[in-house]
Amino acid sequence: MQWEELKARLLEAGSARLSGEPADGYIAKSTAGPGAGGKGAVFFAMGNHRVKFAINPASPLEIAHRGNGVADLYFGDRQIPGRLLRPGLHCPDQAFITITEGCLFSCRYCTVPRMPARRKTVEEILDLVESVRHRISAISLTSGVMGSIEEEEAYVCEVIGHLRFFDLPIGVSIYPFDKTPDKLHALGVTEVKFNVEAATPELFSEMCPGLDYDRIWQALDRSVELFGKGRVFSNVIVGLGETDAEMEACINRLTSRGVIPVLRPLNPVADCTGMSRPTSERLRHLFAIHRQALARAGLDTAAALTMCTTCAGCDLVPGRDE
Repeated sequence: MQWEELKARLLEAGSARLSGEPADGYIAKSTAGPGAGGKGAVFFAMGNHRVKFAINPASPLEIAHRGNGVADLYFGDRQIPGRLLRPGLHCPDQAFITITEGCLFSCRYCTVPRMPARRKTVEEILDLVESVRHRISAISLTSGVMGSIEEEEAYVCEVIGHLRFFDLPIGVSIYPFDKTPDKLHALGVTEVKFNVEAATPELFSEMCPGLDYDRIWQALDRSVELFGKGRVFSNVIVGLGETDAEMEACINRLTSRGVIPVLRPLNPVADCTGMSRPTSERLRHLFAIHRQALARAGLDTAAALTMCTTCAGCDLVPGRDE
């Protein structure tokens, strides 16, 4: 079985149970997005490829940790040797930090608004990066919105000003205000990710009440002007009710503008609990569409330096999962 097919099937499952030797040093915790507040996750690697599993004691998949990161993945009747990756913060090789844990918006697929809100101080963030500095090559930032979009943007910019001390590529994914791309570019940010989230404006309105779909597209267009093609990204969740044709149209709209789509399989939590993760067959079909769209636009995921496309744990990424 080729890696692309195997990873698609593993992403369809989405979770694994851990057994064997203690693996505390290999467990990553999420404080943003659909995985926030869970039992954590692990990254299982085969060679240069990796996949992220939410930890779920009831999962049919098992990862047996033999010690020192050596592990076997039991998938059906297959035993797959590999290793667990030690995260920097949230994911391997990066300090991926949620600045504000909590959000005043209520996107239906996200658990963050249901959790206690807190904001990390600048000193706390600097200490976190320093604690993993020896094993990271990038810093990535995301944030909920605690008070207002403008106030959150201002605080994120303050944090970035301090993080430049580390002289590492910085990626930022926040909900944009009018001049957010310009402000981030002026601060020396390397890459940005503004998320359209859903394949159609109708689904976006249903899933993200109170957010402005057009503003996100405007921020993406401005970001390509400033940061360049291939340095701008956008999550699109697979499995919110869109058709393949609608997803293909969204992928093409993004790539034709110089934006790299991040196709994120739905994690059915919060108000989406009754929905299903996309099938492996659908993920592979969209992977082929995604790959062709990137090639037509001259976009290369292998050049990404920060955030999700560099990690490639949660998604099938053309150019990295082949």
